[in-house]
Order: sequence, then C-alpha cells, then structure tokens
Amino acid sequence: QVQLVESGGDVVQAGGSLRLSCVASGGTSSRSVRAWFRQAPGKEREFLAALNLADYDTRIEDSVKDRFGLSRDSARITMYLRMNDLQPEDTALYYCAARDGWATAQTMRNPARWPDWGQGTQVTVAS
Repeated sequence: QVQLVESGGDVVQAGGSLRLSCVASGGTSSRSVRAWFRQAPGKEREFLAALNLADYDTRIEDSVKDRFGLSRDSARITMYLRMNDLQPEDTALYYCAARDGWATAQTMRNPARWPDWGQGTQVTVAS
C-alpha cells in the first residue's frame, strides 16, 4: 500500500493553468503506476492520465491530452499534472491513484482497479 497526498488545487479563471502534485510515501517501490482521476458533483469518477514510474510510459485521455500533461520528479516520488486552458467543465475534485503494473486502457479507466487513493484536491474554474 502507498499513501498519496494531492495538492495544488485552486480557484482559477477560465483559460488559466494549474499544476497539481501527488506525493507518495510508504511502499513506493511497488504501486509503480500512478494516475489522475477527477470527479465532478453528480458525475462518475473519470480517468485522465497515467504514468508508469518504471519506464515513464504515459497514457492521457483524448479528451484532455491537448491541454494536460504528466511529469514526475527524479526520485519518482512526486507526480505532477499540468493543466492548461482550464474551462468551467474542468471543475472537479482531482484524485491521485496507484496500482501495480501497467494495464489496458479499459482497465485503467475503472476506478475499482486502483487500490490506493489520495483524498483529492479541489479545482474550481470560474467563467
């Protein structure tokens, strides 16, 4: 099990940018695949992007890949989600998740396939 803590959420104007951070601790040698999800009120949790810390392979959903990007620090402890040109529909609670092993896109989109979660960080985009 790995503990995950997200930060960086804020209130921004439409068109603005944010960088979210996900810091991992405890058992970081496992759970080498990390991901970002988001959940807006009344909606299901939505997969956004995943990063394999072992080989830096990434997967970003088509719906956000032109605006969102992933990166990590050299120690492979912190993962970042860079979000540009934010829009009101991006308003949500953003979560970091971790699992063992890379998987198919279908598997990764399923929140139930991610055993470890952070508490989330709120992003609010004002129009």
